[in-house]
Amino acid sequence: MPSLNDIRSTFLRYFEKNGHEVVDSSPLVPRNDPTLMFTNSGMVQFKNLFTGVEKRAYTRATTSQKCVRAGGKHNDLDNVGYTARHHTFFEMLGNFSFGDYFKENAIPFAWELLTRDFDIPAERLLVTVYHTDDEAANIWKKVAGLPDERIIRIPTSDNFWQMGDTGPCGPCTEIFYDHGDHIWGGPPGSKDEDGDRFIEIWNLVFMQFEQFEDGTRRELAAQSIDTGMGLERIGALLQGKHDNYDTDLMRALIEASAHATSTEPDGPGNVHHRVIADHLRSTSFLLADGVTPSNDGRGYVLRRIMRRAMRHAHLLGASDPVMHRLVPALVTQMGAAYPELRRAQALIEETLKLEETRFKQTLDRGLRLLDDELARLPEGAALPGDAAFKLYDTYGFPLDLTQDALREMGRSVDIAGFDAAMAEQKAKARASWSGSGEAKEARVWFEVAERVAPTEFLGYDTEVAEGQVMALVVEGSEVDVIPAAGEGWMVVNQTPFYAESGGQVGDTGTYLKPEGAGTILDTQKMPGGLFAHKVCPEKAALAVGDALELRVDHARRSAIRAHHSATHLLHEALRQTLGDHVAQKGSLNAPDRLRFDFSHGKAMTDAELAAVESEVNAFIRQNSPVETRIMTPDDARAIGAQALFGEKYGDEVRVVSMGRAPTGKGQDGNTWSLELCGGTHVRQTGDIGLCVVLGDSASSAGVRRIEALTGQAALDHLIAQQNRLAEVAELLRAQPADVVARVRALVEDRRALENEVATLRRDLALAGPAGAAPEARAVGGVPFLAQVLKGVSGKDLPPLIDEHKARLGSGAILLIAEADGKAAVAAGVTADLTARVSAVDLVKAAVAELGGKGGGGRPDMAQGGGKDAVNAEAAIKAAEAVLEG
Repeated sequence: MPSLNDIRSTFLRYFEKNGHEVVDSSPLVPRNDPTLMFTNSGMVQFKNLFTGVEKRAYTRATTSQKCVRAGGKHNDLDNVGYTARHHTFFEMLGNFSFGDYFKENAIPFAWELLTRDFDIPAERLLVTVYHTDDEAANIWKKVAGLPDERIIRIPTSDNFWQMGDTGPCGPCTEIFYDHGDHIWGGPPGSKDEDGDRFIEIWNLVFMQFEQFEDGTRRELAAQSIDTGMGLERIGALLQGKHDNYDTDLMRALIEASAHATSTEPDGPGNVHHRVIADHLRSTSFLLADGVTPSNDGRGYVLRRIMRRAMRHAHLLGASDPVMHRLVPALVTQMGAAYPELRRAQALIEETLKLEETRFKQTLDRGLRLLDDELARLPEGAALPGDAAFKLYDTYGFPLDLTQDALREMGRSVDIAGFDAAMAEQKAKARASWSGSGEAKEARVWFEVAERVAPTEFLGYDTEVAEGQVMALVVEGSEVDVIPAAGEGWMVVNQTPFYAESGGQVGDTGTYLKPEGAGTILDTQKMPGGLFAHKVCPEKAALAVGDALELRVDHARRSAIRAHHSATHLLHEALRQTLGDHVAQKGSLNAPDRLRFDFSHGKAMTDAELAAVESEVNAFIRQNSPVETRIMTPDDARAIGAQALFGEKYGDEVRVVSMGRAPTGKGQDGNTWSLELCGGTHVRQTGDIGLCVVLGDSASSAGVRRIEALTGQAALDHLIAQQNRLAEVAELLRAQPADVVARVRALVEDRRALENEVATLRRDLALAGPAGAAPEARAVGGVPFLAQVLKGVSGKDLPPLIDEHKARLGSGAILLIAEADGKAAVAAGVTADLTARVSAVDLVKAAVAELGGKGGGGRPDMAQGGGKDAVNAEAAIKAAEAVLEG
């Protein structure tokens, strides 16, 4: 009996032998179709090939595409576990032709694979065709020899596919398997077609026409093929089962669930095990593809699937979290075909454990509160909306969980009342932003958030994705269109652009649409979880509803990522070098540099800066993987994760780890850097390249600021430094290695010359302008020497005062020096005269005449300064007046 893994391999090998490129499954979050919540068919990743927007090196492809149908119009969630063939997660086998072969090859490929390679009896197969598609009917007769009664013509849209109201479309042919008359049901198109006797196993779509707005069609120049066959359905058939949950893969997961809950796989809890097995696959693959549980959008659907499975585990009597213990069984079954499961296994297990732990707390607490509310109501009465909203808003008990619990009691919720309470809360939030300036302008974003769901961020995994324009804002007001060459803000439903947060600057890049491209200048977070992109349409206007291809500036994002990851390494290196008191007080992660503010009371020494730089580069060279986990803030701190300054944390946080060290932190005790962070990072520390620390400076009291460069910016800095060294060496006519010695010698020579010049100036000043020493004259009975000096600095005046005092023996001295356009004044009084006159009074009198203020010192020595020495004679006379009393 072939396993599902064998069947998948057989299918892909068959088409590979027939000239098809085997293409990996695309992620469950579509990057080329913003209208889809999840990838739900094999053709999603090839949409642009079918429409001619994109070209690839191949024109034939085959895939096994992972799919999820649990939101929007494709939602099978409520049926899962209760039917034989409904799943939230399934694999779609498909073969595709992009303008290569058409019906004449697609039908023979399908027939040969089914009847020869899969050995399905031909007599058990029948097909449907669109009622006017004679070409397909004739090929079936020719290739398979099917009689008319086994080629059923269907006149409805069931056998006619359309991509939309306009665009590519075409007829389908579906292949059915007859399970036999012992099972109730009729062939397709009959009144009993809903029975389980005839089961569709493969659908072949012929993209034959282009549909226009006026309803007309014309044949496509490049006609294409899109097929889809559910692996679970064909697996059940080939394993002789009538129920998808009886296949080997699903059975292994069901038995793992039974073992984890200590219950029988086929006992009364069978439905619970089926739900758990199905939901284990969808949640694990969504987590592996970057979706995280949240209260909005894809994250909310993921959380709802998780909680549905966890509630079934609760109903089985599980007292401890179960789901995370089942992940190894899933990886064993599907990890070879989908290596992303192995890579993300730790993340999947931790997230499931976290969610189930929190869910159990929410479930127990919420059910108690719900019982209290119901006790106040008449028997069978609906739960008031405000009570349901209180459970949701205050206690974190979601509305759908309340509805599920009440449904089992035959009760309901007053939805209108719940919506009214929600609207009242939002009105209060808007009112809190009333005011002027930025606060007033931000109110428009609350209005947008009323209609538009929070932006889905795809940028952890991709830099290119499609998004649909949900709102446009220009100068604080909503608009329908931003004209070409205009400027405004755009909100899309999903984006790879990171919005500025946690010190990391917002992304820039471009958007593309058929009519013309535009530039994205910045990305900012707005109220309501909206990412606002600052846009400049170039040649074509941008309108609400446009579908865009969004492209992040790769080089800039890479540089930002490198600086951000280096900041984490730098933070830990500072802690290791300076002590555990180091904590982040602010940061900037830009494409050209990083800036990191941290608590520390004094400037770092050169040795400390060198040690930090060396340690950061050691972990860069280690080239260890940068890993991310989802945890509660408390659990993250418990294992040593550092919280970042100014960051607001919700119930769940991203924990980024990098670097391996034997005395590290984390759950394994070997992680060097462990921080709570929502930013984007390099995949390996080696991607940073290198880090150059530029130095540290004071930021504020008790806070230092260190700046550094990484990657190309660091290399450019080092090259510039090398070029400057070479230039200096050339000026000195020395080799670069000898520059330090030559500069040291020049500095010593200059110091000696400066000392010699200072000595000559002092000698010249003492000698007087004519070479003779200036003479003192009696003023008010006091010997007084006054002198105006040229080219002498203020710092040279005190030594001159002392020398004049020594020469005079008794007296007062006033010196006015003129240098660099300013005046310096100094006065001295010998010790025997300080009781009669103060040097301070002499200086103040002189300074006032020179355009200065104040002056001060001791009675025997004082100094001051003026604007210039133009009024030097007046300054001397003012000093004489002080002596004359």
